[in-house]
Amino acid sequence: MTTVIHRPNRRAALGLAGALLAAPALRAQTAWPNGPIRIVVPFAPGGSTDVVARLAAPGLTRRLGQPVVVENRSGGAGSIGADAVAKSRPDGQTLLLTFDSHAVLAALLPRLSFNLTEDLDPVMLIGGAPYVIGTRADKPYRGLGDLVAAAKARPDGVSYASAGNGTLGHLTMILLQARTGVSMPHIAYRGGGPAVSDAIAGNVEAVIGSAALLMPQVEGGALRALAQFGPARLPSLPAVPTAEEAGFPGLQAVAWWGVFAPAGTPAPIVARVNAALRETFEAEDLRRQLEQTQQARLVLSDPGGLKTFFDQQIETWGRVVRDNNVRPD
Repeated sequence: MTTVIHRPNRRAALGLAGALLAAPALRAQTAWPNGPIRIVVPFAPGGSTDVVARLAAPGLTRRLGQPVVVENRSGGAGSIGADAVAKSRPDGQTLLLTFDSHAVLAALLPRLSFNLTEDLDPVMLIGGAPYVIGTRADKPYRGLGDLVAAAKARPDGVSYASAGNGTLGHLTMILLQARTGVSMPHIAYRGGGPAVSDAIAGNVEAVIGSAALLMPQVEGGALRALAQFGPARLPSLPAVPTAEEAGFPGLQAVAWWGVFAPAGTPAPIVARVNAALRETFEAEDLRRQLEQTQQARLVLSDPGGLKTFFDQQIETWGRVVRDNNVRPD
């Protein structure tokens, strides 16, 4: 009798071996999340980024089935918290929710300990709010053109406040001065609150900050908004022109919030986080809160949308930092 020896097909054997090796990874991926999820906010409590994260956390907890906790790790213009996330395990248990200044870190801090685009993967662009420039209500300025005219008439005599060197407010005013040929002294504060307070006190002629920062004082009558730097007027500032409408085409600056994960986080986990964020922010009560308290226009992009936007922000504002040798406070 002839004995027939069946030799296993090499391709099938390799496929079986690959499946066996992949099984633990697939099981781990399916089990995600398998413990508390940290959202690192790289700024102190109380700012807009912290507010956005804490508003989102309860909804994410419900949708992901694990506690979502917000951890503030401030310092280094946001670089310390971002670095901690960049060096975390890419398992979906640690996320970064950060602000517009994230895009200028590499230009502002040449010795940055991580790579903005290689060490962090985009998850979602949540949305943004325009920067607004305002003055004390009893100042004579009625629009951005009036402020520029005064700066031309009084070189170095029209000062403005911002939340600090290298913030988008500061960089926007650098662009404005370059376009108009005026020189306006910059008074950098450690945060938006003190900058607004000194503008109300009359110690500076103007203040620039996010719409969320200035709106309470504008609505209360202490400040007058001269221009907003978004692509369109906010519903809450219908009578205040955009900078483009005021005669400064292309001059836009938007405060934005984005979510990132450590590079290498599995795509299915990133997709699930993105979906949970979208469902959370689309809830009517949360959307209304963000629109009213942060003057936010929600975008809720996919990861690719954040990547495209973020790359553009790095290019635009990084160039301003480098060309003007801007350094942090």
